[in-house]
This record gives sequence, structure tokens and C-alpha cells, in this order.
Amino acid sequence: MSASESVTVDSDAYWPTDVDEEEAIVTNWFVKPGTQVREGDLLGEIQVEKVAIEVTATTAGEVTALLVDEDAAFEQGEPLLTIAPRADE
Repeated sequence: MSASESVTVDSDAYWPTDVDEEEAIVTNWFVKPGTQVREGDLLGEIQVEKVAIEVTATTAGEVTALLVDEDAAFEQGEPLLTIAPRADE
């Protein structure tokens, strides 16, 4: 992957397998565009039914966009944010 390719953090990666709900809410973002992150860093939280789930970075780099606003609903499978990987990653 080249450094110019952004990585999309998809909601499917965090969706609980034991719930039937297909909609969730972003309850908190701890980052904003321009934030440098390492793989595994806490980026935000989503809530599916009554389950709070931490969203973590899947790669090191710079957050380029939050695709779902805080307190906004989104459907299962929607992308949540994008990260531009570091050139040395």
C-alpha cells in the first residue's frame, strides 16, 4: 500500500455478532482530522443496541476524515473514518 492510499475504518469490524440491530450511533470521537495515531489507539466509541464498543486504529498514520458525526446514526457496514498511513508503515 502506498502512503497516499487512505485506509477506511469500517463499522463491520466492530459490529457485535450477537445483536440483530443494523443501526448504531457514534457516541464519542477522541480524534479529529489531522490527529496522528498508532495502530491500536482508541479513536472513538459507538453504541449498538445497549452495547458500547471502542473503535481503534487499524493502522498508524493521520486521521484524514470522520465520516460519521458524533451522535449520528449509521448503518452496519458503513465506513466510520479514514486514516492516511505513515510513509514508513
